[in-house]
Amino acid sequence: MNKNRNNTYIIMEKKIDLTQTVYQLTQAHPEIIDILAALGFSEIKKKAIRLSVGKLMTIPQGASMRGIGMEAIVGALRDNGFAVVGYGPLTDEQPSKAEQAPAADTTSEIKQLLTRLNQGESLESVRADFVSRFKDVPANDIMRAEQELIGKGQSVNDVKKLCDVHSALFHKKQEVNDLHHGLHHGQEEMMVGQAAGSRDKTAALRAVAGHPLQVLYRENDAIVEALAAVQRTLDEGGDVAAMLLRASGLSVHYAKKGDLIYPLLKTKHGIYGPSQVMWTIDDEIRSEFSSLLRLGAKDGGRDDEWKNRVRNLIGRAHEMTFKENRILFPVCTANFTDEEWRQIYVDSKAYPTCLDVEGEPWQDGEALLMAEKEKRSGSEDGTTDELRVDMPGGSLTLSQLIALLDTLPMEVTFVDAGNINRYFNQPFSAKVFNRPLSALGREVFSCHPPKIEPMVRAIIADLRSGKRNSVSVWMEKNQRATLVTYHAVRDSHGQYVGTMETVQDMEEARKHFSAKP
Repeated sequence: MNKNRNNTYIIMEKKIDLTQTVYQLTQAHPEIIDILAALGFSEIKKKAIRLSVGKLMTIPQGASMRGIGMEAIVGALRDNGFAVVGYGPLTDEQPSKAEQAPAADTTSEIKQLLTRLNQGESLESVRADFVSRFKDVPANDIMRAEQELIGKGQSVNDVKKLCDVHSALFHKKQEVNDLHHGLHHGQEEMMVGQAAGSRDKTAALRAVAGHPLQVLYRENDAIVEALAAVQRTLDEGGDVAAMLLRASGLSVHYAKKGDLIYPLLKTKHGIYGPSQVMWTIDDEIRSEFSSLLRLGAKDGGRDDEWKNRVRNLIGRAHEMTFKENRILFPVCTANFTDEEWRQIYVDSKAYPTCLDVEGEPWQDGEALLMAEKEKRSGSEDGTTDELRVDMPGGSLTLSQLIALLDTLPMEVTFVDAGNINRYFNQPFSAKVFNRPLSALGREVFSCHPPKIEPMVRAIIADLRSGKRNSVSVWMEKNQRATLVTYHAVRDSHGQYVGTMETVQDMEEARKHFSAKP
């Protein structure tokens, strides 16, 4: 028996477990559809939504995305005779003694569980202990454990397994309550394991029209919808490949994370563990999308095994949105400066839209964008004509040299002898690889995902030592033949001064020679 908000005692016989999906709960208790709709979940009345997004999302997750306070939801459910469980102190369940006892050293406890996992113990076994042994584990403790393990030589692939453990924690254990505290205007903050001030800042930045953080969250909303469409089509026996192709558009979102967020967290703020792990998973998800699309295009390719892989992929991609919203983006908010957010805004302009999510102009970012355009314009309007560069092969004004380099039919990157990015040309045609200006001044290795970094290190080591003078890599990029070449750059005395990378679109050459008899 419990009191409702009118101080009337009611008997609670029906139980709502908030760790279950919206689909599961509405199937078991159809009456909650109207209850939730009255609170702002208007789309829950649509059967198609319940059969798609509803199968991927819990009520707390939906509340976070909609900005609806969990206190109001729990109160409304109680008023209608439900006992609410699966949401910590707000709910009607009694914690076990194990849950009441706090860990003496949270980070140490987490590391012990990770050690068990990395020694080969089953994921399910470790996950079960993780959930049962910790009531309140802030995300920054989890991040610290990851960083310490990687810093002590633990492989990224091993630590990557932790993502599946702590995402299950956030989904299933009582600590979900810590992730939902009401903010100004009733917004639900998305912060995980950060101080109250950082939580407020996350919500505030997310509300700023056109701010990069707002765009990232909106892209995740679109990704969840696209994944739900794949799931719905799979359940209905429709054209899954078409929906899968659309959902693969999340690669733009992942590319922005890889270019603009992960390296910045690692190089400027010392948060390298989670970034490395998530970057690896991003690459695996993108690779699986490509593999399934290729396989699905073949006759007989869409068999039961293919469909099971699609389901698994949907699950992994959806988990990634959860990890970003609850861990990655709030951590960015807590660490990135205003100047860094403005640079992210400017660099984001080089990327296509992700799943039709258009970003609005952001005043602060537009100011920096205009300043950079004026700086570039100043190099083209004659103001740099007085500066000349004398070379053995001739003399050019600085403006001529800039224009010449930007006119080359290739992308050019120069990395100095200290492995620092020093120069990108700005070709007038679309780039094969985006080179954010924020990457200038950073170590080149930080700009590559973990699986690529060892190869880049090996190539540069060979060029530096003289073992090789150039290394060419052929690849298919955006369905076009592409040649990437790394050249050793040496001065007149033969001393190594850096590495030049060139990227050339070779599709026209391939067509030309393939057309010859």
